[in-house]
Amino acid sequence: MANVDSGFMGVLEKRLMPLAEMVGKNKYLLTLRDTFAAIMPLLIVGSMFTLIGSFPIQAWTEFLANTTIGAETLASLISVPAMCTVSMMALFVAFLMGYNFAEHEKLDDRLAAGIVSLLAWLLLLPLYTEFTPEGATEAFKVASMPLGWIGSKGVFVAIVSGFLSVKVYGALVHKNLMIKMPEGVPPTVSRAFSALIPMSVTVVCVWIVRVLFTMTPWGDLFTFLYSFLQIPLQNLGGTVFAQAFVYLFAHILWFFGIHGTNITDSVYQPILLTLSAQNQEAIAAGLAAPNIINAQFQSLFATLGGGGSTLSLLVAMLFFCRSDRIQKLAKLSIGPGIFNINEPIIFGLPIVLNPVLLVPFILVPLFNIVTTYGVMAIGLVPITNGVLVPWTTPAIISGFLVSGWQGAVWQAVLLVCGVLIYLPFIKTLDRKYLADQELAKLEESGTSSAIDEIDLDNIDFDF
Repeated sequence: MANVDSGFMGVLEKRLMPLAEMVGKNKYLLTLRDTFAAIMPLLIVGSMFTLIGSFPIQAWTEFLANTTIGAETLASLISVPAMCTVSMMALFVAFLMGYNFAEHEKLDDRLAAGIVSLLAWLLLLPLYTEFTPEGATEAFKVASMPLGWIGSKGVFVAIVSGFLSVKVYGALVHKNLMIKMPEGVPPTVSRAFSALIPMSVTVVCVWIVRVLFTMTPWGDLFTFLYSFLQIPLQNLGGTVFAQAFVYLFAHILWFFGIHGTNITDSVYQPILLTLSAQNQEAIAAGLAAPNIINAQFQSLFATLGGGGSTLSLLVAMLFFCRSDRIQKLAKLSIGPGIFNINEPIIFGLPIVLNPVLLVPFILVPLFNIVTTYGVMAIGLVPITNGVLVPWTTPAIISGFLVSGWQGAVWQAVLLVCGVLIYLPFIKTLDRKYLADQELAKLEESGTSSAIDEIDLDNIDFDF
């Protein structure tokens, strides 16, 4: 037995848990929590199909690509569920933001608030896709729903527009600027008319924002926010400091529910791919690989199991945590996690907006970057060979493919180090969940009157 109120665990308990409680009472953060919890089943389903379609066995991927059903390949058909879930994530978030925020704004018609939020997001969405025909030099704008913005790139706008549109809508509702229907009118019809004026005014306000952005160099709010977030990354290059800064920035975005690596990769990935190509050319010419930082360094060593190097977290959860909530989630997430799909753990634990896990979520990737750079710089582990392996390739295997047996061993070392870093933080969260679990059992057994007699703060648990 160990006293969890002493030493480092006690410090975490005293410092982080009050912060978590404060976060738990904030209506904006609660809305985000409930929204991402609601889309968890969608993300899990989409992740499973992504795993099936991208399983890192060449014979399997070739089979999917060469097998046709009707006019489509099996690979394209398997990708449809992922496209309708993960790739359209912002669409669901846009509706659920308004639906969940309505409760905190004391609005009775949550469905109307969800519709307002979704409508506001759609009004701001650039309804075209740029298309350059083969052989042409000029891009054409084709009227369409742009999939690029409907996915993770559009989540940030969905959050902002959801909060602001429901704020405007709720203010009008609370001022009773509504059409009152006489008694006897069916409730559904009455609610529809009562939402008419607030919804119309909100739409006009959002439309004005849309019009104003058409007069800017960005053209729309989506492009503006996306470009604004990329500014700190424009001058980054292939140095360990650049890699560390990119991952620090990306993981802060991840903490707020934004797919950080999608944003940073749009600017940084071309640089990394160029560096990888230089390595591949040098090795082909019989020379030493010149670039330690490259695409393989980032995808295969900076993180294991996805953003935050959450494979280490999953191992810590499986072998060192005891609460039912964490154990069940770990067992559900370990399969996708091995293949670097970590949305279930990001949004299910959750890591998003969870101050208890913020420090290790950022620290583990930075530790991986700095130490991997060091062992490659001194020649202990070979610099990656520039070969692009599928992003779903599991750790150990991927390390062997790009850096030989030394790369595989080093990935194992990073995995263990990540477990050690995550362990005290996840144990802190596990202790809270165990306490909640104990309270729930007492209430279910009808002994809630004895709850006050239990000193949960002095319960000891094994590591």
